[in-house]
Amino acid sequence: MPTADATKTATKRRKPVAEGTAKPAAKAKTTAKATTPGPVAVPRPTHEEISRLAEQFWNENGRPHGSAEHDWLRAEQHLLGKAS
Repeated sequence: MPTADATKTATKRRKPVAEGTAKPAAKAKTTAKATTPGPVAVPRPTHEEISRLAEQFWNENGRPHGSAEHDWLRAEQHLLGKAS
């Protein structure tokens, strides 16, 4: 059973406010949201950077015929791995 004080508090009513004298509404409190890090932009290697490294790989491998695509992809992956 509620006490007399609890009953008074529960049934307290606000006093009427005369027109034009009302206080502005209180700002709602906001809670900070936990942020999770999003994807980080990794700078892509330039065409020139990939080309130079692919040529270096090609030279190191004895300049084999037909390895251009393999050397290019290897250089690109190497540079992307380095950037991250």
